[in-house]
Amino acid sequence: MPLDLWPLSPPGRLIHEDPDLVAVDKPAFVPTHAPERSDDVHRRLTAYYEATQPGAPLYLGVHQRLERDASGVLVFTRRKEANRSVAEQIERRRARRTYVALVRGTPGMLGRGKGPDKGVLRHRLAPGEGGHRVLPPSARAGQDSTVHFRVLDRRGDRTLLALTPELGCPVDLPAQLGAEQAPIVGDVARGGDSAPRLALHLEELVLDHPRDGRPLTLRAPVPAFFSDYLAGKEGLSDVDAIERRLREAAERRAGIARLPGTDAFRLVNAAGDGLPGVTVDRYGDFLVVSLYDEDAEAARERILDAAFRLGAAGIYLKIRPKHASRIVDAREAQFAPKDPVRGAPAPDPMIVHELGLPYEVRLGDGLSTGIFLDQRENRRRVREMAPGLSIANLFAYTCPFTVAAAAGGARRTVSVDVSRGALEWARRNLDRLGVEPAAHVLVEADAIKWLEKSAQKDGPFDLVILDPPSFATTKQTRFSAESDYKKLAASVLRVLSPGGRLLACTNHKGIARAKFKRVLQDAARDAGRGAAQVKEWPEPEDFPPEPGGEAHLKTVLVTLEKG
Repeated sequence: MPLDLWPLSPPGRLIHEDPDLVAVDKPAFVPTHAPERSDDVHRRLTAYYEATQPGAPLYLGVHQRLERDASGVLVFTRRKEANRSVAEQIERRRARRTYVALVRGTPGMLGRGKGPDKGVLRHRLAPGEGGHRVLPPSARAGQDSTVHFRVLDRRGDRTLLALTPELGCPVDLPAQLGAEQAPIVGDVARGGDSAPRLALHLEELVLDHPRDGRPLTLRAPVPAFFSDYLAGKEGLSDVDAIERRLREAAERRAGIARLPGTDAFRLVNAAGDGLPGVTVDRYGDFLVVSLYDEDAEAARERILDAAFRLGAAGIYLKIRPKHASRIVDAREAQFAPKDPVRGAPAPDPMIVHELGLPYEVRLGDGLSTGIFLDQRENRRRVREMAPGLSIANLFAYTCPFTVAAAAGGARRTVSVDVSRGALEWARRNLDRLGVEPAAHVLVEADAIKWLEKSAQKDGPFDLVILDPPSFATTKQTRFSAESDYKKLAASVLRVLSPGGRLLACTNHKGIARAKFKRVLQDAARDAGRGAAQVKEWPEPEDFPPEPGGEAHLKTVLVTLEKG
């Protein structure tokens, strides 16, 4: 994959630089400064300066913040001597700001046709969860906020607004426009249209330069998303618009692209990245495009053309019908062409890397490639927990979890899968690590039957990894995650040692996150094992859910009491 997809400072993002200040055009979804995440603007700028000015003193002061889902002008100080002036201007709201927002309707419509072309928003704001609350005008609490707005463009009931808060006023534009019944596109919680991002952009910031006090105007161009949405190009009808969304999604993953020893991850996650029915995965220099519905299939050539513009060596295609029963053979060319549909063929097999570990994949071998990319962070956590442990990996497939556990120093592993071919693949994955085969046993068996007949003999285990398919049928058993997960989890909990842990996963759409946690709590009671902790783990950053929805992968770690 060409490195220009993830440059240290994306073209056009650096909008001002001098010895005192640096300003960037912050993309949506990237927080200002969030050490708990893999990526933020502060980290990107730090990496940029370390690469372009090695050895030079480096300082980046954080004073202004933009919410994660918004975009626009973001300024940092480069010298401590500039902190006082900038901090005072930002904290006291003395810097003039002009935002652009895309809304349905117009503030102040109140049933009067299309609404005014300009006006003033007056609200009382008080701190609330995750932002501000808009109080009734008669409220004594809170602070007054005054925001001037004007209409920049209208297309039907879609309106593009410029909004300028008065100096000194607090502001929370999502809350204020929601209160005006003109919610921002993407602000689903307040009734805004479902969209791949929050349509809020800080276009201009004017402040006094800390060195000489002269006004400095910083501008960030309005993203193409706003004009695309106004023109109704949010679908899959325009190749250029699809390419822009692909590149925006790629930029969102800059932190993952720079993880050491990692060249396989999700580049686009369907509606979560503004491309419903479409996913794109990176495997080294190649892309795998998957289409999930009729609309995506109808736009197949446009999607492939747009994806190929990113510079991949080759592109493979997977057609994934909504009803898996339509598929008799997942290797049929109509669902998974063996050859690339654009560009050159990938090596077969091909070795990709995740956090430094090698995994064998086959991009043209049916619908599956040999690794589930959404489990990267879970594999990292297993690797960190693994030293000295006895671990079982059920429904192991090609054993990426086992590879992570072995690399982390697990004392022994037992991996169970019904497919001989998958386990042969798994052995090759383990052999690349150079681990002792006798310590990492592969068992060809139905995992449910193995739990019933052999697990007690092979256990107890300190950690069991349970990631079954949503539906499975073998010669011996039938399994549905929605109806059978509790019983299966209880069987696993019985073979854990005191203080042992169950890592439970499901991507069944019918099992919500809260329900899954309850299922596991009930399973512990049914197994007669006391649970010291039942902890949810977050979804990976490259698999964002659709707006207003839940992530497809749910992960819970159950830790048993030691007594």
